Amino acid sequence: MIGKWNKSVILTYFGLLLSVLGIMLIFLEGEIKYVMICLILSGLCDLFDGTVARRCKRTKEEKEFGIQLDSLVDVTSFIALPLTLFASINKNWHVIPISIIYAVFATARLAYFNIKTADSEKRIKNYIGMPVTYAALIFPITYLLLYFLLKNLLGIIYSFVVLAVAILYILKIKVPKPSLISSIILIPVAIIVICMYLFVL
Repeated sequence: MIGKWNKSVILTYFGLLLSVLGIMLIFLEGEIKYVMICLILSGLCDLFDGTVARRCKRTKEEKEFGIQLDSLVDVTSFIALPLTLFASINKNWHVIPISIIYAVFATARLAYFNIKTADSEKRIKNYIGMPVTYAALIFPITYLLLYFLLKNLLGIIYSFVVLAVAILYILKIKVPKPSLISSIILIPVAIIVICMYLFVL
């Protein structure tokens, strides 16, 4: 069978499942809060899939497959899903150019990361440009804050945030890679945001 289906990539596939579910919920007119939760959970999967993979015994081919799979899943999780969500939140025409810019910049960011890490055996300490994974918390938190504080301006401000995030993807700025401890700290943050969506929104 084509592909790798062992435990080293199971979390990556699960993140993909959540992303596709989120997109489908939008088209099936599901509530935005459940779509946001799918985005957050897919971000957590991406945050820890590398840790899980490194703890598994892998061949060189399995390792290379995992790298490619992770990047391809990122396209669905942090480009397709956020943009579909963006279009459902704001139905004005300016969504189209902003979405194009976001898609191009995010894809360029992923490609740049791939070529910079493809042959590197060293542990990365800093990213260049903001990782697309950060969309998994930036957009849900932004939506929550705007919903409660500036609901009348939600669509406009959210559009500016999407554009700003896109620009941060390609800016040559150093972004520290989260350590395992800081990644674990993000779990309760994500849980709090999810609970806000479930019980407060």
